[in-house]
Amino acid sequence: MLRQRLQQKNIQKLSPQQIQFIKLLQIPTVSLDARIKDELESNPALEDLSLTNLNEPTEQYADLEDQTDQPEETSDDYEEFSIEDYIQEDNQSDYDYDYNTNNDSDDNEKQTPIAVQNSFTETLYTQLRVISLNETDLKIGQQIIGSLDDDGYLRRSIASIIDDLAFSQNMIITAEEVEKLLGIIQSFDPAGIAARDLQECLLLQLRKKKQSPVVKKASLIIANYLDEFTKKHYEKLEKQLAISSDELKDIIQEILKLNPKPGDINSVDAKQLHVIPDFYIANNNGTLLLTLNSKNAPDLRISKSYQDMFEHYDRSTQKDKKMKEAVQFVKHKLDAARWFIDAIKQRQQTLLKTMNAIINYQHEYFLTGDEKKLKPMILKDIADHIAMDISTISRVVNSKYVQTPFGTFLLKFFFSEAIQTDSGEEVSNKEVKKILTECINKEDKQHPLSDEKLTDILIEKGYNIARRTVAKYREELNIPVARLRKEL
Repeated sequence: MLRQRLQQKNIQKLSPQQIQFIKLLQIPTVSLDARIKDELESNPALEDLSLTNLNEPTEQYADLEDQTDQPEETSDDYEEFSIEDYIQEDNQSDYDYDYNTNNDSDDNEKQTPIAVQNSFTETLYTQLRVISLNETDLKIGQQIIGSLDDDGYLRRSIASIIDDLAFSQNMIITAEEVEKLLGIIQSFDPAGIAARDLQECLLLQLRKKKQSPVVKKASLIIANYLDEFTKKHYEKLEKQLAISSDELKDIIQEILKLNPKPGDINSVDAKQLHVIPDFYIANNNGTLLLTLNSKNAPDLRISKSYQDMFEHYDRSTQKDKKMKEAVQFVKHKLDAARWFIDAIKQRQQTLLKTMNAIINYQHEYFLTGDEKKLKPMILKDIADHIAMDISTISRVVNSKYVQTPFGTFLLKFFFSEAIQTDSGEEVSNKEVKKILTECINKEDKQHPLSDEKLTDILIEKGYNIARRTVAKYREELNIPVARLRKEL
């Protein structure tokens, strides 16, 4: 027996324009230029004014009024559309958009130099080639260097390297031959390269130093008491080695000079990459000025030649099937170009609106740069302030940077949870983290403050906070526990 049932579902479907806007909104300025270039390549109806000859185009199409060979098609064959919707005058104000909202001139554009460095593997290959080696040893050395991890360690076993050479080079070699070449490579620069663990890495570096009494004692500690050293059991080390606290302090300073990751010397740290801010904030005598960085984006407009197609089509008396198919194609491309330009405009308006709300909310901080002036702020606060959805604010905040007089920050930096004081006032957890950092920086390094003592200090200052929360904030600040902060 068949049953029919009416069911209502609340399903939200996004239009292609909305999807396009969402995708554009969440990408930072550094990625926007590549996205626009992709759109320019895929849509000929979209033009970049900086790359286009702005002179009025000459007549490109033959006079269509003389075309009488093809029979006229009826309007029922194709979807009707208004030509006037796609014909624009020479004034392109409806669709032109100036991306240079920060008013940066070409003369003032800064060029960021890029340092070209060889990787540590290339450096090792160069050192290997200058040594007089036979063909077999050279291939073994190349295999070892190629097996090194990015931090410079050799974590692949000798047996695995032997197997690799057997399969790739058809070479039958012994473990002694690999060990011999490994020892040669470990003598290369940077010191500590090709070590199999941290202990070996540090010992290799110490062996390259002048063998002073301090260096010899440091080698002894690394070789025999590495666990006690890492756990900072200094009293035990003094007793085992029969040395004073001052002597141990010199030894520790010598060990701390060593590099635990020798392969990172010539690598580019992701944190050191040039960050292109999406916003700029300037303080003009107490007045905060916000500009949007868009200098890498081109000036877009609807293609004049595509508009001319419609003009010719509109003037023609004979509209054959082939012509209507061409116009339908052009209509699709023009729609896509117009949607893209509108999405770019909407993106930048949303970015500015959101950033202005953040500035208004954190006005005191942007004037002073004092983290204690940061107010508790969550995504909902900004969303309610500018009447937008939380998901929209989240997309704006994601991967966006702002340059301030006090440095360049990720927008997420300005969002924090609230903590209530004894007086009932709500403050940002960043204020608590700031005080926590100050307390740890001022502590007696021979007797560092435990999480319990830090909690007591914060409570004395009027911050109602639990010990586990203090531990959480300490970990977020990448500060180790008290035992590991101990110094002589």
